[in-house]
Amino acid sequence: MRPTRWRRSTYLLVGAAVTVLVVALVVAAALIAGRPRSDAVAVKPAPAPATADPGVVPVSGTADAPTPAGLARALTRVAADPNLGQFTGRITDAMTGDELWARGAHVPMQPASTNKVLTTGAALLTLDRDARLTTRVLTTAPGVVVLVGGGDPTLSAAPPGVDTWYRDAARITDLADQVRRSGVPVRTVQVDVSAYSGPPLAPGWDPLDIDGGDVAPMESVMLDGGRTQPVSVDSSRSRTPALDAGRALAAALRVDPATVTVLPSAARGREIASVQSPPLMARLREMMNASDNVMAESTGREVAAASGHPQSFAGAVDAVLDALDAADVDTGSARLLDSSGLSVDDRLTAETLDGVIGAAAGDDHPRLRPLVDLLPIAGGSGTLSNRYLDTDAGRASAGYLRAKTGSLTATNSLAGIVTDTSGRVLTFALLSNQAGPTGRTALDAFAATLRSCGCAA
Repeated sequence: MRPTRWRRSTYLLVGAAVTVLVVALVVAAALIAGRPRSDAVAVKPAPAPATADPGVVPVSGTADAPTPAGLARALTRVAADPNLGQFTGRITDAMTGDELWARGAHVPMQPASTNKVLTTGAALLTLDRDARLTTRVLTTAPGVVVLVGGGDPTLSAAPPGVDTWYRDAARITDLADQVRRSGVPVRTVQVDVSAYSGPPLAPGWDPLDIDGGDVAPMESVMLDGGRTQPVSVDSSRSRTPALDAGRALAAALRVDPATVTVLPSAARGREIASVQSPPLMARLREMMNASDNVMAESTGREVAAASGHPQSFAGAVDAVLDALDAADVDTGSARLLDSSGLSVDDRLTAETLDGVIGAAAGDDHPRLRPLVDLLPIAGGSGTLSNRYLDTDAGRASAGYLRAKTGSLTATNSLAGIVTDTSGRVLTFALLSNQAGPTGRTALDAFAATLRSCGCAA
């Protein structure tokens, strides 16, 4: 069919419009092409090369140190807070070792978990940074295998594919897999806990702390630090951690857990399986940041074993104090019954605690230096992650103050380092016993003042 007149007119209009558009484009192109080259859009110059601006810089060796008088004036108000109760402390210039402030620094006080500073210091002085603890399985008779504890509290009951409580921990299922691959038939499982000696609970420990999740009886093999629920922050601890570990191995080997027994003496046989703990430095970091009592006690026994002492509460204490004495730390007034500070009968002086921190911050004992990096950071990590964030003075010290915390009923303590506003590094140990209801915040306020003071005049 031929197009109508109306359709022909429409085509004519569209054609005319296209012609006009083409002409316009040609004219525009000609104008652009005819412009002088200097009118072309300029290319912006490349930005200047980026320069490094490190966030971590070394402190100045020439920064002014606080004067004892200036520091005393700045601390007068915070030191008078009645919630501090019986309060002792010591503050030292990290560079010179000079004492800048002290109150009752020679008085033995309940230290709580700041005792872990001593345990960590002794471990750094005594043990290899990459030291690992080994848990083994022996075959001792036809159908009998023995789980031999080597003091590793990080061994985990968590199944494959589930994160372990302690990072990079071995699993009881790893041991079971090795036993199966060995081809040894298994009818019963026994547990050898002979590596540790003495009582499983220290004097001054409250057995209710087991149910509260703070500690477990110290046996040389346990799972997840003795936790009954391996990945729960609310887990209680077991009263029979070694037996539980043996039963977990039996269950993984499809052996009746009810047949598991704990041996009264060391087993002898052929090794068919073994796993190892994370290295020492990883374990110390977790212990210090979480203030893990079981890990501290295990570490104390590790120091004892390396020093020829019995792996017991008393042996660990002797080994720790001997190592620190050899590093010129005055421990003469120390009365310790454990390696964690959980015992209410432990006693330490601010002088001893500050002495360990000062030795770590100084130059005479380089093996101790990693202790500084293991201290929790105010407002940033570990047991200080949610502290120093509620006041102006606290926020000003966040990131500049690092300390090991301690807390028991009516007891609060801190031992660590702080860089003041002048750039001077100070060490401190603060112990508060018979504290009031806001004793912890009062102690934090005291420590925060060290950051803002300056006090060079």
